[in-house]
Amino acid sequence: MNKTMTINKTLSKYLFAAVILLTLTHNNSFADGFPVRPGRFSLSPSVSYFFANKQWDSVSHKKAFDDGGRFQSFSYSLYSEYGLSRKFTLSALVPFIMNDFRTNTNGSFKSSGFQDIEIGVKYYLANINYKYYFSIKASGIIPAYTNTKLGYQQAGAELKLAFAGSGHLFGKQSYFVLENGVREYFGTESVFQDRYNATYGLTLDKNFHEQVSVSVGGFYATSQNKQFDLTNPNNSKNFAFNQVSLSYGHAFSKSLSLFLTGGTFITGRNTGAGSSASVSLNYRIDTR
Repeated sequence: MNKTMTINKTLSKYLFAAVILLTLTHNNSFADGFPVRPGRFSLSPSVSYFFANKQWDSVSHKKAFDDGGRFQSFSYSLYSEYGLSRKFTLSALVPFIMNDFRTNTNGSFKSSGFQDIEIGVKYYLANINYKYYFSIKASGIIPAYTNTKLGYQQAGAELKLAFAGSGHLFGKQSYFVLENGVREYFGTESVFQDRYNATYGLTLDKNFHEQVSVSVGGFYATSQNKQFDLTNPNNSKNFAFNQVSLSYGHAFSKSLSLFLTGGTFITGRNTGAGSSASVSLNYRIDTR
């Protein structure tokens, strides 16, 4: 096995799962479990950065990459959501990513392009005193690339349940969101994924201009394919990680907000061990 194939194996085995974090940042910034007003259009562009120079192996042992390897990724995503009625919303997520894996002796291995586009419909099942909300969201997953280093190149579907609520803590307005989504990619080798996240946020001022939130989430993926292709990250189908993140939000007005988020992986298996930072905007337009 030559040096290039070894590097590609490392990139395939440990890093493809890590960059998935970059497509999830919008969930940390925006309270995804709360209702969207009918006729309200929300547009949320974001930019994220991820860096890792260590990895977790198949038995969750953490170590540095061989040959001083280091991975960085920039992600640009656009998330939009529209309130169709009091019960239904329609959403879309379009991510673009730029990956770069380097070693001390073998240079840089790059890949970039659009990833999986997600189109979703959310239904609000019930509420308790208009303070606690239960919702279910079904999404279709459409690959927007031919380069399999950017994903599985397989269509898929996701079903996500969410429970969200608001209250008071230490005299401050607070909220929480609990989410769990199960996803299946369909193809010759199906892939099952479970994505889960818990967020707690606190408003810092009476005018609701400043807020902070903390999130704990994770990702579990499994497939009948337990092997790792030497050159194709599409076969990275058996991995897991958990992460924590902290977010700060500032509302410039009722229609425009800015969110800054930092996160890090705390445990993992067959994935990179790194940290991320993201900047997101949320712009809301009421069309009714």
